[in-house]
Amino acid sequence: MKTIDLQGVNHITLACSDLPKSIAFYRNTLGATLKAEWPKGAYFELGDLWLCLSLEKQVTPRGDDTHIAFSCAESAFDYTADHIAETAAQWKENTSEGASLYFLDPDGHKLELHAGSLETRLAHYVQTRPDGMVLH
Repeated sequence: MKTIDLQGVNHITLACSDLPKSIAFYRNTLGATLKAEWPKGAYFELGDLWLCLSLEKQVTPRGDDTHIAFSCAESAFDYTADHIAETAAQWKENTSEGASLYFLDPDGHKLELHAGSLETRLAHYVQTRPDGMVLH
């Protein structure tokens, strides 16, 4: 019998309108390691994440809460958040459990720096469960 075998996120591709500007942001602001670049794209490593930038004529970020969150050790959160905030605009204030900075990349992609995990989030909700939430 065959089974579904998803093992996690393989990579994330983000469209960008100015490749050199986006490469500089992900390398200098977020500390990603540039692994390859070509006229229409770039590959980075960011922790265990494989991130691809793809040069596109039109970039249309979403108008909802869809975003990508990057993990950060709690001990390094304040320094890292201050560093990012020097060059990146915020798109939302943090109202959830754990320290978070919600910021935009050069093309308006919604990103988050978060110190916490699924386990810490669920532990928080054991204490302060929103109406209608069922924990499994």
